[in-house]
Amino acid sequence: MDGSERGAGAGSRYARQVAYPPVGAAGQERLRISRVLVVGCGGLGAEAAVLLARAGVGFLRLVDRDLVEWTNLHRTALYDEADARERRPKAVAAARHLAAINADVTVEPVVGALEAGSVAGLIAGVDLVVDGLDEFAARYVLNDACVREGLPWVHGAVLGGYGLTTTIVPGVTPCLRCLQPEPPAPHTAPTCETAGILGPAAHLTASLEAAQALRWLVTRRAPAPPVMVSVDAWELRPRRIELPARDPRCPCCGERRFEFLEG
Repeated sequence: MDGSERGAGAGSRYARQVAYPPVGAAGQERLRISRVLVVGCGGLGAEAAVLLARAGVGFLRLVDRDLVEWTNLHRTALYDEADARERRPKAVAAARHLAAINADVTVEPVVGALEAGSVAGLIAGVDLVVDGLDEFAARYVLNDACVREGLPWVHGAVLGGYGLTTTIVPGVTPCLRCLQPEPPAPHTAPTCETAGILGPAAHLTASLEAAQALRWLVTRRAPAPPVMVSVDAWELRPRRIELPARDPRCPCCGERRFEFLEG
């Protein structure tokens, strides 16, 4: 689609965002040339991807191995009933909808899982990773890979009505293993299937993730000192938590042992 087909409105698409002083014209250009991996295209990742596409991030790689199901529709506004009825791969369905939202954004769907054997290829060539994962094991693989490559990532999680997010910058902020050295034992932590999930909590958390992603892409700075933001959407109870310094004894970012990449 060329500029004439998009019409006069295309030139002003980002006008209100450019008018925001922390972004400006220079920041908008940085977004245009940025490349982001969104891993997981459910309630967090799909909604974050929508906001990044609308903001003009030039390249999005979307990774998910699952198909759109009816249980996704209450919290994932990007998908529709046809996606669930046809059981379309989430990454493919998301890419199709995002192309209709902003034709200037290049979207690369990858139908597959983030695992020790695939993560290097998935993070190759991107400036930032946005976490839309729902498995602890995959997050620890991602943390190892990002620390090893010095690649920043925005961590997010949501369960029930509660969500949290923080930006992890290797060498600057604590990594995931500084904050939680080991994942929970299998089948011991509650999941969306057992504890449920509130759609607005996912959207709120995804919005905070997207905001931090845009901040990093524009400024190359995370909040200082490092913080985690959590919010109970049901009780309208936000919390800003100052995080501890990096742990020099952390097996990942301190001792540089990437145990979760060993498969």
